[in-house]
Amino acid sequence: MSDLAGVVLAAGAGTRLAPLTRLRPKALCPVGNRPLLDHAIERLASVLPAESIAVNLHHRAHLVEEHLDRLPDVVHRSRERPQALGTAGAIGALLPWVDGRDVAVTNVDAWSSPALDLAEVIDGWDRERVRLLTVDVGEEADFGTLRYCGVALMPHHLVRHLRAEPSGLYEVLWRREREAGRLDLVTTDAEVIDCGTPHDYLRANLASSGGTSVVHPEARVADGAVVERSVVWDRSEVHHREHLVSAIRAEHLTVLVR
Repeated sequence: MSDLAGVVLAAGAGTRLAPLTRLRPKALCPVGNRPLLDHAIERLASVLPAESIAVNLHHRAHLVEEHLDRLPDVVHRSRERPQALGTAGAIGALLPWVDGRDVAVTNVDAWSSPALDLAEVIDGWDRERVRLLTVDVGEEADFGTLRYCGVALMPHHLVRHLRAEPSGLYEVLWRREREAGRLDLVTTDAEVIDCGTPHDYLRANLASSGGTSVVHPEARVADGAVVERSVVWDRSEVHHREHLVSAIRAEHLTVLVR
């Protein structure tokens, strides 16, 4: 797939995921004890070499860059200053790097189970229309009962017109293609969770572990403490006789999810 460029959209502030994003950028919040950014890069790396993958950066970019420095593979970095460019503007800024290739985009906060095979999503794509990965939620969603789940394939002849200015992909491209009947919507049975809120972030962690609590090996859980259906970050502590249920312990913060 040498004619395909992969982009991880990771510049957002993650305001819906607060207060967790007051401690770390959304991209570095862990699911299954691994940052969401690592999951997103791995998703693209299943079909692309590292040099064909880019990550856009803005919110607390220095922390994301420090993390990327520690990864074994070098991906391209697109630093957005002085403001974040949104999902369309991010691609517009990357067009010189894209260099005529079609583009596969994934949202950094879209956790997916290993059952999601990106090669299968790409298979059969006509390279003419925008292809969006969706799940059928059985109720009104983004496209009838289909909800977009953070993976898009876009041909270069459409993305080449995007500009490096704050703008969204739906507003400047997908809505037009939808109105023209040209969107290519494919569904997956794999579990895909948008980790935009603490509730869904906890749900993704529990899905990644098969339903058991996710406790980082560097966390401290005292004797007599009970942890049920919860997430405990590194540099966090659960105290003696404390009963943590359906919660996220993130360093000094505790977020109860009800």
